[in-house]
Amino acid sequence: MQQNIWDAETAQRYDTPGSGMFAPEVVEPTVDRLARLAGDGPALEFAIGTGRVAVPLAGRGVSVTGIELSLPMVELLRTKADEATIPVVIGDMATAVAPGKFSLVYLVFNTISNLLTQDEQVECFRNAARHLAPGGRFVIELWVPELRKLPPGQTATVWQCEPGYIGLDTYDVLHQHVVSHHFRFDETQEARLSRSPHRYIWPAELDLMARLAGFELETRHADWDGAAFTAESRSHVSVYRVPPV
Repeated sequence: MQQNIWDAETAQRYDTPGSGMFAPEVVEPTVDRLARLAGDGPALEFAIGTGRVAVPLAGRGVSVTGIELSLPMVELLRTKADEATIPVVIGDMATAVAPGKFSLVYLVFNTISNLLTQDEQVECFRNAARHLAPGGRFVIELWVPELRKLPPGQTATVWQCEPGYIGLDTYDVLHQHVVSHHFRFDETQEARLSRSPHRYIWPAELDLMARLAGFELETRHADWDGAAFTAESRSHVSVYRVPPV
């Protein structure tokens, strides 16, 4: 169960203010783009976590609501913003319903891949659609599967290697599953391992899920700054829109 992965210890390790995915150079372009897309309307974040994006987005004057499966993640969020400032519905992003209609629903940092079946991922799109007003947008940030790095017979890739950390992914290409392994270590002979399972999605498959839910692809870029998406891009930011009435 995903909520068992995102326990209190993991939530504390995930939340790294000012560094990693919380670094200003990572967060600020994300918030800038989302604020523009939200305009004067409210926003809903699927898998809001500890508020990495929601808190600064709310600080820009956007009314933000969240859906989150992990209670420990929400408890950390509550040290930054109270329920009145950023209300959160506890539940699965594929099925949980937040009150009201939104101009923007967003899902960042590969989190749609935490849904481990295609059916759940399709339902996530449908859930986004039911929350959006006509003309509203659904934004997804997602990595591109790096299967070109896998020669015949090899099932793992090292995607990050730096002092004190090695990250590698093991692939099950038959079921489109990948497990991310995170090894953290210091000068001792002991290492700490954490793992998270994912179902990877190709951009074309993502677009079909969107069409099934009534969306149109509006834009796709390689990053939040708007760089062109190419065959060499390792991730993408895709903006889908519900047609206006």
